[in-house]
Amino acid sequence: MILPIVAYGDPVLRKVGKEIDADYPELTTLIANMKETMYNAHGVGLAAPQIGKAIRLFVIDATPFSEDEDLSEEDKKSLADFKHVFINAKIIEENGDEWAFNEGCLSIPDIREDVFRPEEITIEYQDENFEKHTQTLNGLAARVFQHEYDHIEGILFTDKLSTLKKRLIKKKLENISKGKINAEYRMRFPNLKRK
Repeated sequence: MILPIVAYGDPVLRKVGKEIDADYPELTTLIANMKETMYNAHGVGLAAPQIGKAIRLFVIDATPFSEDEDLSEEDKKSLADFKHVFINAKIIEENGDEWAFNEGCLSIPDIREDVFRPEEITIEYQDENFEKHTQTLNGLAARVFQHEYDHIEGILFTDKLSTLKKRLIKKKLENISKGKINAEYRMRFPNLKRK
């Protein structure tokens, strides 16, 4: 089932997600719905807060990036099979220089800005079977993970922008929270007056 994506301004996007266990109600259905919602919106990642659930769960399928001709062969290779469910994820180490890449977010349509992030991270997470994994990610794979990880920490990519950039997009952000946006997918807006 395709779920509405929560828009900028909704308090759930600012909550730190709670850890879950294998007894979380209807988890398999939730994961399937999140994947379907992500694909419908042409996203490469979707975190549970973006569908209104403050839990430590996100899905990523960055394989479409692997066909981008502008990427290095190393990035293409790392993204070719970067398709995972991440439960209770943690970043345990960050390495390398921070580098800029133009990011967007399904909860913040029509805004894209350069964001600086570390080039390499080591992570721990559980998969959908609650098996534990430790993995080192580089380049774009690390970036996509960090973007989704921020969601379960209550952080948005716009928080990482300079004060000037934040001022420049302030009106756009207000309009998104009021539903004054034409997204190509279902959204839920926090500041729409319900009758």
